[in-house]
Amino acid sequence: MAFVPVPKDLNRVKTKVMFNLTKRQLICFAVAAVIGVPVYFLTKSSLGISTAAMLMVVLMLPCIFFALYEKDGQPAEKVLGHMIKAMFLRDKVRPYRTHNLYAAIQQEIEEQEVLQIEQKS
Repeated sequence: MAFVPVPKDLNRVKTKVMFNLTKRQLICFAVAAVIGVPVYFLTKSSLGISTAAMLMVVLMLPCIFFALYEKDGQPAEKVLGHMIKAMFLRDKVRPYRTHNLYAAIQQEIEEQEVLQIEQKS
């Protein structure tokens, strides 16, 4: 009898649509094919077969990267977005600042005490 392992954490299980690929992977591979195949057929006569094939592969690699790469459950564009924000858009030194709720309450209590003292005198 065949043994099939069942994962305990079902959050990481992705729904496969066709050819054991997810919808995201199918879309990215289709975009890669739409970009790469016409480039190959349009450039193979002028550049040669091997150069045209290499150009096709280089143009298709970013789409394949976006289809397959995933880190900590996040797709490649989210990871790249976080990296761009951390490196270029945000300040390099980010001081730790908090809003101290207890200090605000203490100040309010002190203000009320001052008002009570002023009203008594």
